[in-house]
Amino acid sequence: MSFFISEAVAEGAAAGAAAGPGMMGQLLMLGGFVLIFYFIIWRPQSKRTKEHKNLVGNITKGDEVVTNGGILGKVTKVSDEFITLKVSENVELNFQKASVAAALPKGTIKAI
Repeated sequence: MSFFISEAVAEGAAAGAAAGPGMMGQLLMLGGFVLIFYFIIWRPQSKRTKEHKNLVGNITKGDEVVTNGGILGKVTKVSDEFITLKVSENVELNFQKASVAAALPKGTIKAI
């Protein structure tokens, strides 16, 4: 079948296929992708996780918090895994500590 392809075209294709990025270039590219992944994705996520663990660990009775669902309330009871929020008069709801999105400054509920 080689009589359909001229020798000049065949030699040019073989030379082009052999000229690719070297091993060092590939390692640098891989290293670059690892660094981008670390600084853009993994590091900020681990930082947010650490901040959330500190927030959840420091919740005490009397704190005003907002949950992931957007419910605002005052902490009336704290246990190992759950908190009780007073959301209005005579209404208390139980939540997992992990569902707390943010702690608010004291007096926020009265200001609303």
